[in-house]
Amino acid sequence: MSSKTRRAVLVAAGTSAVLAVGAAPAAFADNDARRPDAVQQRLDHLVRDDGFPGALASVRRADGRVREYTAGVGDLRTGRPVPRNGHVRIGSNTKTFTAVVVLQLAGEGRIDLDAAVERYLPGVVRGNGNDGSRITVRQLLQQTSGLPDYDEVLFTRPEDLAGLAHAYYEPRRLVDAALTGPPRFAPGSRWEYSNTNYVLAGLVVEEVTRRPIGEEITRRIIEPLRLRDTSWPAAGEQRLPDPHPHGYVATAPGAAWVDVTEMDPSLGWAAGQLISTPADLRTFFTALLDGRLLRPAQQAAMLRTVAAPGFEPTGDWQYGLGIARHPLPCGGDAWGHGGDIQGFETRNLATTDGRSVVVTVTALPTTEQMVTDVADTVDAALC
Repeated sequence: MSSKTRRAVLVAAGTSAVLAVGAAPAAFADNDARRPDAVQQRLDHLVRDDGFPGALASVRRADGRVREYTAGVGDLRTGRPVPRNGHVRIGSNTKTFTAVVVLQLAGEGRIDLDAAVERYLPGVVRGNGNDGSRITVRQLLQQTSGLPDYDEVLFTRPEDLAGLAHAYYEPRRLVDAALTGPPRFAPGSRWEYSNTNYVLAGLVVEEVTRRPIGEEITRRIIEPLRLRDTSWPAAGEQRLPDPHPHGYVATAPGAAWVDVTEMDPSLGWAAGQLISTPADLRTFFTALLDGRLLRPAQQAAMLRTVAAPGFEPTGDWQYGLGIARHPLPCGGDAWGHGGDIQGFETRNLATTDGRSVVVTVTALPTTEQMVTDVADTVDAALC
């Protein structure tokens, strides 16, 4: 789900207080346990002051030292703690995996990034002024196609986040939902986030390889990087692997959290279906920036950015092909994506000097302040 859509659906008027729960200690302590840890303090704030049920993080310093954190509870009903490095739904971070597969196929000469979508998916992108012959594969990955976002058609009320959690969607149904509306703008003339772009990118992969996109992501990325806790859910699979925290949604600030841990992630498909852990996701982005997944020409194409107004509420973000560049408040740039899906919000960044951070909260934010505080936690962990 896009941040824009999630904010439009979830952030209600008013400034109601949100439910706060106690924070759990870090997964393991620094050598000097008496010294306050800035990352732990930030996670505690997300739980105590913002009201997230739980939070977990994985942080790698430039010297290679890794630490994992938790705060809050992993199950509001039982009070069980958040599992260290638990399985979570990573939402739109899936887009970066999909983009890598498309770019690998481009490096193999099987996809032309500047070819029209119509070449690979004849007749699929048509109707209400939408025209696949005018949109390139690169524009899908870059979010400059102008195609409407199916999220805005399927999710119109806060209640839909829980009410539609068990609905199964075929990829073409997602695309068809988007195409009930006109284009947002002429292809290539602007940037605007749309999940539809990445569902189409997944369909292009399947057309070219004649294999499922989840299988290609597994074969080309998950297995080579040995991401043992990352998986593509099978059709109809609604459970998370153990161990995992529970995930929640609420219809408004201060409303009761609704448990949506078991849900059908098919609404995300190639735009948001993957399950992972903070450590695995951090490993993926580190390997990507290290050049371990793409040939140099495709790596350069991925990291060539355009302005991305509104991608996140904080910072001057630039969007490449399935990855975004963010200037750090302490200087320098970092790269990542982030993802929202029912029950979980994940934000992540990595730098070329080896630092990387993933922070997941176990509920979708209900206020802009909650969104900002999660992003600020990632910045602080890198700085």
